Amino acid sequence: MIELKEVSKTYTQGIKNIPVLHNISISIKLGEFVSIMGPSGSGKSTLLNLIGGIDQPTSGEIFINSKPLHGIKDDELTLIRRKHVGYIFQFFNLLPILSAMENVGLPLLLEGIPLSKIKSKVETLLQKVGLEGRMEHRPEQLSGGEMQRVAIARSLITDPEVLLADEPTGNLDSRSSEEIFNMLKKLNAEGQTIIMVTHDSKAADCGTRLITIKDGFLASDKKLKEVRA
Repeated sequence: MIELKEVSKTYTQGIKNIPVLHNISISIKLGEFVSIMGPSGSGKSTLLNLIGGIDQPTSGEIFINSKPLHGIKDDELTLIRRKHVGYIFQFFNLLPILSAMENVGLPLLLEGIPLSKIKSKVETLLQKVGLEGRMEHRPEQLSGGEMQRVAIARSLITDPEVLLADEPTGNLDSRSSEEIFNMLKKLNAEGQTIIMVTHDSKAADCGTRLITIKDGFLASDKKLKEVRA
């Protein structure tokens, strides 16, 4: 489903080149739950951004379902990203002036689809994450765990083939973190492919596979459990 072939990334600051990732080659199959771990500054989030098409590699090739994410125009990349990828961020990235329902529907609202046509789907997703009684609440009226639940529901609104989570519990207390991990495990059990960057060693228990990045290199790649058919 996802394939990286000798992917490297170097950033430029002035006249200085800063290498971040070095010759990363990995393949991720449909239905896997992959946790990516490593020290701060190891290149984990950069790797996630490359997989999601937020950034482009300096060299190497990246494919989602045989569609290249490297060497294509920004508008093509945006269309592929919008169709195939959902995102969950550490700081939720919810719009404060919108209700939970409006935040969840936002990706489709931005495409010009009126809320009336997607209301049923939005309600179903909010019920799925346990927020059926909080649909009209704005972010300031929700707890951190509830805001992340809204963010998860939003990430699913386009029926993405892969869900990318960047430190999804990094801004939550331990109880809320466990609830989010359990929710991600349930989504994966239902067939959702998930790639998650985390500092939390307990996150390994959620996944089917653990990739470790160190100093920009692939340090290890371990299968933790079989992917359910």
